[in-house]
Amino acid sequence: MYRFAINSLIKWKNSQSRKPIIIEGARQVGKTWLMKEFGKTEYKKVAYISFDNNPNLCSAFEKDLNTDRLIEVLSIEAGFKITPNDTLIIFDEIQECPLAITSLKYFNENAPQFDIIAAGSLLGVAYHRGTGFPVGKVEFLKLNPLSFQEFLIAFGEDMLFRAIQRNNFETLKLFKSKLIDLLRRYCYVGGMPKIVESFCKNKDYNQVRKLQKDILKSYDNDFSKHIPNSHIERTRLLWNAIPSQLIKENKKCVYGKIKEGARAKDFEISLNWLINSGLVNKISKVTEPKMPLKAYEEPSSYKLFLLDVGLLGAMTDLSVKSLLENDKLFNDYNGALTEQFVLQELKSTCNLPIFYWANNRSEIDFILQYKDKIIPIEAKATINLQAKSLKVYMEKYKPEIAIRTSLSDYKINNFLYDIPLYIIGNIENIFSFIEPSQLKLFENI
Repeated sequence: MYRFAINSLIKWKNSQSRKPIIIEGARQVGKTWLMKEFGKTEYKKVAYISFDNNPNLCSAFEKDLNTDRLIEVLSIEAGFKITPNDTLIIFDEIQECPLAITSLKYFNENAPQFDIIAAGSLLGVAYHRGTGFPVGKVEFLKLNPLSFQEFLIAFGEDMLFRAIQRNNFETLKLFKSKLIDLLRRYCYVGGMPKIVESFCKNKDYNQVRKLQKDILKSYDNDFSKHIPNSHIERTRLLWNAIPSQLIKENKKCVYGKIKEGARAKDFEISLNWLINSGLVNKISKVTEPKMPLKAYEEPSSYKLFLLDVGLLGAMTDLSVKSLLENDKLFNDYNGALTEQFVLQELKSTCNLPIFYWANNRSEIDFILQYKDKIIPIEAKATINLQAKSLKVYMEKYKPEIAIRTSLSDYKINNFLYDIPLYIIGNIENIFSFIEPSQLKLFENI
């Protein structure tokens, strides 16, 4: 298995001004594996320190946060002397020791010669518990489920992956049927590492579904363990309602559909917990597609997506037979799986602000802010390319670039980009080849 995040960690290691780095992400997206793999390939020694069920180690941080003393304690815990430059220190399950989080500030200020990488389950929730968080003294890396391109590598399709990376559209067109078949599999399996590993080894869809249900059960258990009792049931209601919200033609989150008479403030704590735990992505509406998009955000209007398309299918009990029925997988549920997939790819492979736009009669699925441009993205379930909402948007705002992603082949028509779903994750790489002189206002769709 290969994760693109390794490249980000290598850049971090080679930076002269690096700070301790925290890997964020939901439970079971592969944070521990990533840290260990990075240490194994890039360092002579790896001091793996887990704070899970380790009260004695946590007590060592309660005495004081003197870095010289802590390095000695950590060396004893690791079983060898931790030395600068050749040792990676891993703090896993760091949320179990809040003072270890605080200590990252002092390692940054007083012992920058030591490379420290940290992660933990529900770490985003831990930030909000009043811990002395080292603001400005750490770096962050967000880890998502495997993207479709990472899935191709895991599945042994390295050549198709390279063709996508190189924008080799002619080759991709020749292997379109194979790519769509692999895309169907990915949308069913999803990108959770253990599930991908199991599927690549056994090709057993029943085992995939069992593992997905196990993960969903573990998330449900987290609700009981970490959420105040008064909000557990509301959190479950909101979490379980997300698939039905996405299946609606208008995918805006409506709390009255979750519980009669409910309002947004009734679920505010639950929503924040789901977002901070990495289980949910919140995509807000913008009133106008102008720079910067954040300034035009309408906080009360938003869509909620899960962290993984495979888990969405498991929550809706998507039948494995849909893999065999042409494009049924992309058509079902008002294209909910398609939109979830596109959002997941954008989140996994490009670090861009993402919103959506809508008026009384039209909606654009996603609006990106790319450099100095606002780019609308219409996600279509099949090769039926009628995009009435996009036409309305184009006539009103006349953007320089617009994207329509579907199972259609790659092409450009009056600077409307038709980008196949299976390469939408390569969007930044595609745009890097656009000459500034090519950009002009659309004339027709």
